[in-house]
Amino acid sequence: MPQTFRSRSLYCSYIVPIITVLAHFQCSYVSDDTLREIAVACTDLRFLDASYCSNISLEAVRMPRLVDLRLHNCEGINATSMASLSECVFLEALQLDFCWLLTSVTLDLPRLRHISLVNCRKIVELNLSSPALVSINVTSCPILNRIAIISTALEKLVLQKQQSLTTIMLQCLCLSEVDLTGCESLNDSICEVFRDGGGCPMLNTLILDSCESLTNVNLNSISLCTLSLTGCLGLTNLQLACPRLQKVHLDGCDYLEKASFSPVGLYSLNLGICAHLTELEIRAPQMKALEMKGCGALSQANIDCPQLHSLDASFCSLLNNVFLASATAACPSIELLVLMSCTSIGPEGLLALQRLSNLTLLDMSYTYLTNLQPIIDSCSQLKVLKLQACKYLENTALIPLHKGRALPNLCELDLSYGTLSQSAIEELLAWCPHLTRLSLNGCVNMHNLDWRFGACNSYSDSESPKKQNKSDLRDDKINVKGNPNQLLQHLNCVGCANIKKVIIPASAQCVNLSSLNLSLSANIQEVNLACLNLATLKLSNCIALEILQLDCPHLTSLLLQACGIEEQELECTIQSCNLLETLDVRFCPKISSTSIAKLRLMSPDLKRIFSSF
Repeated sequence: MPQTFRSRSLYCSYIVPIITVLAHFQCSYVSDDTLREIAVACTDLRFLDASYCSNISLEAVRMPRLVDLRLHNCEGINATSMASLSECVFLEALQLDFCWLLTSVTLDLPRLRHISLVNCRKIVELNLSSPALVSINVTSCPILNRIAIISTALEKLVLQKQQSLTTIMLQCLCLSEVDLTGCESLNDSICEVFRDGGGCPMLNTLILDSCESLTNVNLNSISLCTLSLTGCLGLTNLQLACPRLQKVHLDGCDYLEKASFSPVGLYSLNLGICAHLTELEIRAPQMKALEMKGCGALSQANIDCPQLHSLDASFCSLLNNVFLASATAACPSIELLVLMSCTSIGPEGLLALQRLSNLTLLDMSYTYLTNLQPIIDSCSQLKVLKLQACKYLENTALIPLHKGRALPNLCELDLSYGTLSQSAIEELLAWCPHLTRLSLNGCVNMHNLDWRFGACNSYSDSESPKKQNKSDLRDDKINVKGNPNQLLQHLNCVGCANIKKVIIPASAQCVNLSSLNLSLSANIQEVNLACLNLATLKLSNCIALEILQLDCPHLTSLLLQACGIEEQELECTIQSCNLLETLDVRFCPKISSTSIAKLRLMSPDLKRIFSSF
């Protein structure tokens, strides 16, 4: 043998065995024979990238010391290849992406930590047993039907949009988060996997969004903290016994009929609009806020939440006096209670509110209330009362509130869209100076807002003007001497179509009024205000406005969008508003670009002028 050849052979015999990394991707000539030769020659091979080698199937290939194997787009890899992979006992990372002939993966590898199966379009079954497994990437496997995983290290499992997946078996002691979004073939048996004793004792977060085949979700877990069922359109029955559950998402569960949260650790719960929900049970010792608005079919609700602070039962029209009695008994800490459109709750039921000693806000809008006596008798600490669209409310209903005799802490009152008469509203303004926020939006019977009568507010019982003829319903001892300052800060009269004049003279002493909203009151012709601290005035879409006189030295924002005011009237008005910063005159048909230029010169402190020019 020549000396040169002998030296080269000797060199290869020393060098080849110590190769640990080998990459020969996109080599179409590489076959299983090639890999077997490599396995014999490179006994210490740790990393092998054979991606895009279409002729390999790993038949009879043994690489026991291999740690990282990448087989992207290897068309020859199939279910029989698993026998060779099972011999790779040191394997830690395996990538089988785009192996389109692969139908089944069954591996028992004690050191496998990472596996990727992306776009394996024929894979049906995945079985992994690896105590060290920490990540698994399964994406776009449209006919994958069954997954079984055994691992003591896996903490997060994401299997999104596996449309054919029906069976999941998990023995994962450290698994804390599972995301099965869009697995629309999963059925109710999936709950067995995530219950106590089901193989995931540390499960913290479970996401089952858009799993449309779920109909009955029954979970009891001492570890579960977050559950999402958003978009589960088929869900009709939900039973949760998860004492640590703190977040649950039910948006889009439109056909839910029965729901039980007992016990749960929720701090808040929003049921969304579950129009078909008929039965509800909640036992949540820590819950602070509960929203079940729009549950129009709900007739039975058992709520046991001793720390509940806010309850919104808007449009639950079938909830009756029995519900309110049981809820107030079990939830004595309620401070905010919304019973909008709860038309089955009558005056007798409202007496149960006596148990709520901390109640400060009550919303009885869109109900059949005729008077406020049940509320007055039961809610002495009330600060906010909303009575929108209570069209059966009598004109005398507000008289007990006059001078703060009843509900002395009341500071906000909403009477929007009601049918109270002009005189009832005038008396309210005159006799309730303690209110700080008043809403009269859409009150069709209010023809003028003229506070010049406030100057007559100093009458006593002995003077007995006509309005006081109704004082039999008030209190014969009411004696308003002098003209006490109004505490009113915010007044809303949006969309009052019949108002033609708004006059608030200095004699009304509305020194605290900071915001006045008269927008969409299309027939207002005159606005005359003398309010020392008024900062915001909204007159948008008051197309009939002709006269605007303001003695409001602290006005900073004037909104006149789509108003019919003349240029000269506006210029005169602006001259008296030295602190004005924002002016909106967009779509005002009588305001020209020339006028806008004048306004800028007249008020150099104006920071923002919104116009159509």
